[in-house]
Amino acid sequence: MTYPLTAPLLDCLILSVINTEDSYGYQISQYLKDVSNMKDSALYPILKKLSDNDYVEIYDKQFQGRNRRYYRITDTGRQQRMYLYDEWQTYIRTINRIINKEGNDE
Repeated sequence: MTYPLTAPLLDCLILSVINTEDSYGYQISQYLKDVSNMKDSALYPILKKLSDNDYVEIYDKQFQGRNRRYYRITDTGRQQRMYLYDEWQTYIRTINRIINKEGNDE
């Protein structure tokens, strides 16, 4: 089952993928496919927005005779990732508290 992902959560996921290593679009989309039905073409506007906000840097690198566009997280992007991660942790604790509330009448 997949749930709709909000823009901040998608940002957090993408920044988390590229936090450990520079990645290209298709590679990022493969990580996201387990939690999202997002089309690959929908990923690129998000990556552009992250670049416009200085959260990622974009560079091209040759791969098998073709240019491949890579995304690298910036220090600002790492700070934003941590902020979004902390917000996510607060959110899931709240959801879990509601779901696991003792005394639920069933």
